[in-house]
Amino acid sequence: MNEESKMTFEEVFKQNEKRIHYHMYKLGINDPHREFYVEGLYAMWIAYKKYEPDKGPLATYFNFTIRNRLIDMLRKKTREGHHLERIAHEKVCKIDDGNRFGLSKLPVVDPSGITVEDDVFWDKVKSKLTENQWKWVQFYIIEKMPLGEIAHQESVTTDAVKSWGRQARMKLKDKAEYLRMLNK
Repeated sequence: MNEESKMTFEEVFKQNEKRIHYHMYKLGINDPHREFYVEGLYAMWIAYKKYEPDKGPLATYFNFTIRNRLIDMLRKKTREGHHLERIAHEKVCKIDDGNRFGLSKLPVVDPSGITVEDDVFWDKVKSKLTENQWKWVQFYIIEKMPLGEIAHQESVTTDAVKSWGRQARMKLKDKAEYLRMLNK
């Protein structure tokens, strides 16, 4: 029988307590509630109980057991955090009813049934845009076509259609700001 098997757990713990702190440090674990420390202590206890001297040194077994238990607990906590974030997000969406800024408790206006028939307005918009930017406005804004369908119809990529939209929004935004400044 070797010397390690004669030692009590308290003696082994006093000699190896720093292993828990070492692995917590190496894994980047912040442990204000000492949950991970307790898990490391439990892992050390399990390793002490299951240790078989003929399979290798006790220190190696402690390192293996403690590190893996801490990693498992870290994964579990991360999974729980993601789950709680998803639940919180769903609750916010239900409360805000689609209003992402939460400024009003009124529901977002449903655009179905609203027609766009102001030809003078759309002619002014068209005159400020390139041909492709106008295609984006006409198909995506007015006719409510999906981007993929527009891309297929125009024989371009979806990214190209998205680019037309970004450019059109920038031009129209700049024009709206200019008009606001003139009206002041």
